[in-house]
Amino acid sequence: MKFERDCDAVLVPQGDKVSLPAGTIGYITQALGGSFTVFVEGNLFRIAGENADAIGKSAPQPLELADTEDDAAVEKLVWDQLRTCFDPEIPINVVELGLIYDCQIERLDDGRRKVNIQMTLTAPACGMGEVLVDDVRNKVERVPTVAEADVDLVFDPPWGRHMMSEAAQLETGML
Repeated sequence: MKFERDCDAVLVPQGDKVSLPAGTIGYITQALGGSFTVFVEGNLFRIAGENADAIGKSAPQPLELADTEDDAAVEKLVWDQLRTCFDPEIPINVVELGLIYDCQIERLDDGRRKVNIQMTLTAPACGMGEVLVDDVRNKVERVPTVAEADVDLVFDPPWGRHMMSEAAQLETGML
């Protein structure tokens, strides 16, 4: 694929923000959760969904919620959104990886909601940590009626592969 326009990207795994110029040639190695990992000149870059057009792809569609008063429907949509958050190097979402330690939804006085999330990383020194936190926050805040998502990055207890779902362990060969 060829970049059709200049595009903001994140260098994987360092987490450095860069701009890839129009005309750059690369190929997509992962397209999950509305973001893309591309390989360009020996490096991996994460392209956010809102920049999908730069690589000839479509941006994710906006979320819809039939009944904004239904707390269970909102909670399901929040968890569905969390399942669209992927580490650019691992084709398993943050929920199945066991990175989400807690997710609480509270209703605000104006009827909207605040979501409080505690999450961790597979490694404390992961350069993509802030990128993953931002991805979780941004995607949860796209849920109708969610006014704010507060994402707290924690390292206690330390993450271990036993926190992964059985399916994730099977997929990575860790079972």
